Amino acid sequence: MAHRPAVPHRSPTFRKEPVVNTSICSVGTVLSRVVARSFFSRVVTAGVCAAAFSGCMDLKIPAYQRPDTPAKTNWAHVDHRVSAADTVDPQWWKAFDDPYLDTLIDKAISGNVDIKVLAARIGIAGAQIGEARAGALPSADLGAGVDIEKNTHQPVTKSYNLGAQVNWDIDIWGKVAKGVSAQKAEFHATEADWRAGYLTLVAGVSSTYFQILQFDDQIDEEQKTLYKNRQILTIYRSMYANGVVPQTEVLRQEAEINGLANELIELHRSRDLAENALATLVGVPAGEFKVPVGHLRERIKLPDVPMGLPAQLLARRPDVVAAQFRVLESYDEIGAAKLAQLPSISLTGRGGTAAFALTDLMKAFTFSFLPSIDLPMFDPSVKAHIKTTEAQSELARQQYRQTVFAAFEEVENALVDLTAHKQQRVELEAQNARLQLVAAQVEAQLKEGIVSQLEVLESERSLAAAELALVANHQQILADTVTLYKAIGGGWPEVVVADEKGADTRSPSAHELAANH
Repeated sequence: MAHRPAVPHRSPTFRKEPVVNTSICSVGTVLSRVVARSFFSRVVTAGVCAAAFSGCMDLKIPAYQRPDTPAKTNWAHVDHRVSAADTVDPQWWKAFDDPYLDTLIDKAISGNVDIKVLAARIGIAGAQIGEARAGALPSADLGAGVDIEKNTHQPVTKSYNLGAQVNWDIDIWGKVAKGVSAQKAEFHATEADWRAGYLTLVAGVSSTYFQILQFDDQIDEEQKTLYKNRQILTIYRSMYANGVVPQTEVLRQEAEINGLANELIELHRSRDLAENALATLVGVPAGEFKVPVGHLRERIKLPDVPMGLPAQLLARRPDVVAAQFRVLESYDEIGAAKLAQLPSISLTGRGGTAAFALTDLMKAFTFSFLPSIDLPMFDPSVKAHIKTTEAQSELARQQYRQTVFAAFEEVENALVDLTAHKQQRVELEAQNARLQLVAAQVEAQLKEGIVSQLEVLESERSLAAAELALVANHQQILADTVTLYKAIGGGWPEVVVADEKGADTRSPSAHELAANH
């Protein structure tokens, strides 16, 4: 049974006629002259064909331009004058002045799985740049084998063969170069995706941590309220026993205690769920991570967020930058698709040798070196692919506009929320101060015998409810601040997106980004 090795492309052709034994150099000299004349004529022919058919082909490659978006020169909801010189600290979360939060974020940056997935995608995109460049390099195949034949009338015979093939598709028109440019744009887009994921991670850790501290304050206040309501219940029961109040007052107070106990259970449940979410964010299995009990208003400072102009947002916010790089990528893909219509020239060299003995294997060989010309303008799939890339480019432009509109809305919404919640804080603080004054006066009246213990407890319960509202407001302002930091780009530097004829599009690597932040 004959065994033939699998060699990519076509195996070398071995002719049965006698082969002239000669040196490789002498044959190469003769063939090089023939190939040179043949190759020159074929290139001329390709040029004539290209000139003849280019008139009926659309070869205009669009120059990259950032998609138009509605002009926006200022923010509508700011309580101070915006300066274009204002910048955000890359480690903006340190403005909350909580060392434990800093520790959580450091742990999340090093352990979060989602951010590692985004970093791995950067590695893939970088490797794909090399893969795209390889399209302009020659490829080589080498194969060797032995044929074994046997029949009833002859002994076993063996023949050995060795073959090689080199193929080079010459990138005359720059189609491969355009593909490389497109892949570079995708690489920068994936870096921007990493930045956006990084920003989302830090914001998620901060907001979840603040929420846990809010639950701690609410649990503390609810426990105090529950204790006071049980004291009130004791008074009602005594009054009912003395015939002062009906039984309905006792039942109503007991129902109030049931409701408070239910709320307390719900708060503990919500805190456990938030703690599990925070564990996942920092890269720890849920259930194996505990946050120490704390008090939100005592531990977390309320910082002011430095703003910038709307135009700066388009160059700083990672998701906007990523969308813009993908528009640039779509332009390069259109260019590559249009250049694919032009004739392509391939150089193919084949060589091989065969013999019945290994010692004779290199004594004779065959060799061919011929160019080939492909005319893809007659292929309907080539023109169809141009239409596809143009449609994809339009989609990328609209997605960029969609991202810009969403970014403007997110900033404005964060400003609206932050302004309103700060205004509410003023009212809640005034309410809290008045209720504290009422509680103090009622306590003084109790000592003079003017009011009962029941009225004191009722005033304290009202004060506790006001304290809870103030804690909730504090958490809302913190969440608004985190959202605003994230919405304006979180301290990332401006990135200029341009084609290879424009400005530098290099952005820092994932390792540089992590080091800087």
